[in-house]
Amino acid sequence: MSDKIKILVVEPMKPCEVREIPDTLEAMQALVGGYIQAVYPFQEEVAVICNEEGRNLDLPYNRPLMDESGLPYDIVCGTFFMAGVSGEHFVSLTEEQIQRYKDLYDNVMIVTAVKEQPPQEMPAEKKKKPKSKGER
Repeated sequence: MSDKIKILVVEPMKPCEVREIPDTLEAMQALVGGYIQAVYPFQEEVAVICNEEGRNLDLPYNRPLMDESGLPYDIVCGTFFMAGVSGEHFVSLTEEQIQRYKDLYDNVMIVTAVKEQPPQEMPAEKKKKPKSKGER
């Protein structure tokens, strides 16, 4: 039986959630819905693990990645999770890390609006354009 790691799961438009998952590639891929990509946007040994094809698959916008001054420089698409890093392995987050990143990401949700498509058929009263003088 494989070990479990304690992670912080961040889903679009939802508060962050602490979970324990098996420390396996399959479990990580299942969580993000595809091949994983790790990004290291922080000074400490913490990774953001997301679907590497999230943007190409048009997964919903989730949370921004921010620089040291708090300005967003990229956005993660689809569900991602955060884990600690030790060497080349993902490890459990500490309680302090969980609280810090939960506080951060619970407060920076990206709200996106679905663009409504125009109706395929115009209403009956707008179908016929009145003819101007001189038109037949």
